[in-house]
Amino acid sequence: MYKNAIYTIRENRPLTELVWRMVLEGDTEWITRPGQFVNIALEGKFLRRPISVSDYNENSITLIYKVVGEGTKQMSRMQAGEKLDLLTGLGNGFDTTKAAAHNLLVGGGVGVPPLYNLAKKLLAEGRQVTVILGFNTASELFYEEEFKALGCEVVVTTVDGSKGVKGFVTTAIEELKIDFGYFFSCGPLPMLKALYDHTACEGQLSFEERMGCGFGACMGCSCKTKYGNKRICVDGPVLVKEEVIW
Repeated sequence: MYKNAIYTIRENRPLTELVWRMVLEGDTEWITRPGQFVNIALEGKFLRRPISVSDYNENSITLIYKVVGEGTKQMSRMQAGEKLDLLTGLGNGFDTTKAAAHNLLVGGGVGVPPLYNLAKKLLAEGRQVTVILGFNTASELFYEEEFKALGCEVVVTTVDGSKGVKGFVTTAIEELKIDFGYFFSCGPLPMLKALYDHTACEGQLSFEERMGCGFGACMGCSCKTKYGNKRICVDGPVLVKEEVIW
């Protein structure tokens, strides 16, 4: 289930040159799992913008988004006190009941945000959490200290080697010989495919996909799985590793 509600912007500020953090005040009742998303209506835009929920509590939602087009550019210009129309509680989030004693969380670029609340939940359940944050270069890095403050072990990778392990997230897994029993991930498709190929254990992958309605009506984000066609906006964005067809 999802809900249409009006939220008030409490904070909207840049984390990097292109990545912004927005905190919204409003009803969070319909957000029940880390990894769910909201769909934001913007003035003058026909389609809403789907954005993953990075964190939430009883009365606020934290969104982290990258300015990549006119819609997100419009969001970056909004000020505290302005209102936004959201469809909230969308998507099938991460399932922590399948987690192991030691879990690996892997985020690539703007795939990092939904892992933050997931890490909080796993730690609250008494599980060990290692987080790999993958970026192209050091200037794109965000939320390293926030994950450390939660109590996570944090590994940073950059493709150009400007910070942390040089290479991709799979490079860190291999070079550091990280021992984990289950993984959760969110990021670009090539990263998810590489994780699929480089991990022996089970895991969950959150897919980034273009969406129309965001609640399963338009069928625009359907994908094939081993168990039939699924809609990323409703049956996902999180799919379990064993059902994915590449």
